[in-house]
Amino acid sequence: MMNTHVVIMAGGIGSRFWPMSTPDLPKQFVDIMGVGKTLIQMTVERFSALCPMSNFWVVTGEKYVDLVKEQLPELPHDNILAEPAARNTAPCIAYACWKIKDRHPDANIVVTPSDALVINIEEFRRVISAALDFTEKERRIVTVGIKPSRPETGYGYIETGAKAEGEILKVNSFREKPCLEVAKQYLENGGYLWNAGIFVWNIETITSCLRMYTPDLAAIMDEMSVSFYTDQESDTVGCLFPTCEKISIDYAVMEKADCIYTIPADFGWSDLGTWGSLKTLMDRNEDGNAVVGNDVRIFDCKDCIIHVPDLGRVVVQGLEGCIVAQHGDRLIVCRLDHEQGITQYSK
Repeated sequence: MMNTHVVIMAGGIGSRFWPMSTPDLPKQFVDIMGVGKTLIQMTVERFSALCPMSNFWVVTGEKYVDLVKEQLPELPHDNILAEPAARNTAPCIAYACWKIKDRHPDANIVVTPSDALVINIEEFRRVISAALDFTEKERRIVTVGIKPSRPETGYGYIETGAKAEGEILKVNSFREKPCLEVAKQYLENGGYLWNAGIFVWNIETITSCLRMYTPDLAAIMDEMSVSFYTDQESDTVGCLFPTCEKISIDYAVMEKADCIYTIPADFGWSDLGTWGSLKTLMDRNEDGNAVVGNDVRIFDCKDCIIHVPDLGRVVVQGLEGCIVAQHGDRLIVCRLDHEQGITQYSK
């Protein structure tokens, strides 16, 4: 698949994963799972069978460029796109797609977050390959939908429609993160999927959609593109990119275009937005405790996540439904059902 390209969005700071994730070292650059690889390295690895390294592109904040170079040393430097300011996902994706189109006008593109976790890599690659086949020659956009396993309130949902081709379905609508009661209804209905934020499209489709629905953004990209692959690119992007409207790709394109499809998937996915989402994918003991650490002793604990990779012996007693997480000189002990407050607690 020489015309396949992978765009990795790596600009977030992952504040709900404090203390492992901080503004100086966000979670995508951290070995969250304790396996010797960071999340962005795992992201590249799972796509590595689909295209060569020269077809990977990473969009990140200016302050993280050196981290990308360090963790992905085989990635061409021209393929690291530095955002001088955070402008949400539509400008991020537009920058990458305009730059790819400049030299690869027939590109078929996957856009993915840098901080998700996938358990079944072979099934993941099969699903992505099916989506790429579907979008290669036609005006089609595919968003990967995850078959829900629980009434999750932390994800947006995709309402599926009629069958389009093979396992691919038309999208009826996108739904915001629901309350628990609505999430239960979605699960019971069976026609709703979690929105994984993984998009597949060919270069002509996405650039024409952005021109149609966000003409101001497209005009800025046209002006920026004159400098691509030159010594002037950094200065030009630094001047023009911050003038882009802050807008997500969902609002810019996905909720407006008429060519949106989804492919239902079940490959053990989590966006790793919180400690709780990490816990659901980790091995747990008979009491439901998930542990990362060198020498962790647990007594009378239930349904906890204990993540202390930098410490020697750690003893935890008498906790239920709690997070115990350490990184460097920072430590948090917090109830799992209060984890949405971690961003506030850590300030």
